[in-house]
Amino acid sequence: MSVHPEVLWAQRSSESDETKNILYLTINLPDIQENSLKYTLEPTKIAFEATSGNEKTGHEKKYAFSLDFYSEIVPEKSSKRLSSRSLYLVLRKKDQQAEYWPRLTKDKVKNAYIKTDFSKWVDEDEQDGQETKDDADLEDAMGGMPGMGMPGMPGMGMPGMPGMPGMGGMGGPGGMDFEKMMAEMGGAGGLGGMGGAGGFGAGGSGGGDDDDSDDDGPPPLEDAEAPK
Repeated sequence: MSVHPEVLWAQRSSESDETKNILYLTINLPDIQENSLKYTLEPTKIAFEATSGNEKTGHEKKYAFSLDFYSEIVPEKSSKRLSSRSLYLVLRKKDQQAEYWPRLTKDKVKNAYIKTDFSKWVDEDEQDGQETKDDADLEDAMGGMPGMGMPGMPGMGMPGMPGMPGMGGMGGPGGMDFEKMMAEMGGAGGLGGMGGAGGFGAGGSGGGDDDDSDDDGPPPLEDAEAPK
């Protein structure tokens, strides 16, 4: 006797883009023997039959099911992928509409083997902008997204920072005159977190004195005494 496999489903809908008007269907069954697989897809129904398990060890079991869809799909624009864990289907809905199907099956009956695929499910009012490619394509897309690796992000490296000319050279051609800026701000004390012109923080790391940070700048030069 055949057993009904677990079937997971999710969906997307669109009035304008048929590629976003689809059903995700996963027949969750590991170790399907490919030579035993019998799979038919029609506009209004699907039928599946296969043996799962290891023929050599004798741990085999037959699985089968069929169901009528709530509405029509387009078989020739649908796709499938068999893996060691499941038969994965992307089915194209025939009617392009914004509303979701209220259920997968035509008949409103409870089937314990048909479950929502929460890993792919998105609420109807939150589906805009969501990826509709299958898992493999989505993985490739994520791997090639610009900016995911820090190198190459504009403005993250100080040299050449857009909108801030001269920050890379601090006083180079076309940049800021650092000494002039320091003098205009009343010496190192005017920078708040920089103590002493030679370093950062209290006392600095470049040999600055431990004087108070509110120093008004270098003392005025005294007139040298005339030689006697």
